[in-house]
Amino acid sequence: MSAPATAASTTDAEVVQTQSAPPRRSWPGYLTMPLILGLVCLGMFLYVQSRELDSIEARSLNARTILTALQGHVMLTAVSTLVTLVISVPLGVLLTRSFTRVIRPYIIGVLTVLQAVPTIAILVLLAVAFLFLGFQAAIVGLVLYAIIPVLLNTMVGLEQVDENVMEAGRGMGFSRWQVLTKLEVPLAVPVILAGVRTALVINVGTATLVTYIDAGGLGDIIVAGLSTNRILVQLIGAALTAVLALLVDYIAGIAEDLLRPKGL
Repeated sequence: MSAPATAASTTDAEVVQTQSAPPRRSWPGYLTMPLILGLVCLGMFLYVQSRELDSIEARSLNARTILTALQGHVMLTAVSTLVTLVISVPLGVLLTRSFTRVIRPYIIGVLTVLQAVPTIAILVLLAVAFLFLGFQAAIVGLVLYAIIPVLLNTMVGLEQVDENVMEAGRGMGFSRWQVLTKLEVPLAVPVILAGVRTALVINVGTATLVTYIDAGGLGDIIVAGLSTNRILVQLIGAALTAVLALLVDYIAGIAEDLLRPKGL
């Protein structure tokens, strides 16, 4: 009777190991998404070139305008995500310590409420109440909207680290700081990176709204199409935003594969 039980336990362990450590993609797997996105961009380019654009469409869909909007959008996404990381990861580590358990629900509650407020409302409040416009106001709005996924993933990743592993580290003479930096954080990296990946995609989509406070980005193209009733301009702006979101998610997925500790 013991042999089947042992076999079943072994099978369960293998299933758990397979679920926690998904295989890394092969080179063809890594190349699939860039090829698809490249074909989509090529298709959009050929379609626009095949049409006779009026002056308004030509002004919105020329290479210089698109590259400027794309550069601004990437900058908004990168800076807001970096600021989110600088705030969320240390705060997530702090909130998993025992001495912060009393205030933890209140901090998470406040941040959740802020995320529930529409981003455009936050941007308008910054603009009206503080005359806060442009790039800096956009970063504040994007950070407030993306902070929750990274914060919660940081907390979940740290809290799911096996207590036996940390106890083993203490038994080896590790200090609390060493246990945190050499055991807890490395083991929590996959979960934290999943939160960062989510925040990146959120920021790409939300950054289209910052055009209303003069912060640039691909939202300029979309709003230009809306205000002039040019469907083609709207579609190209939205499609470029979707392509950028998928590309950012793809790059974040590669980073997740590379930074994941071996064996996890």
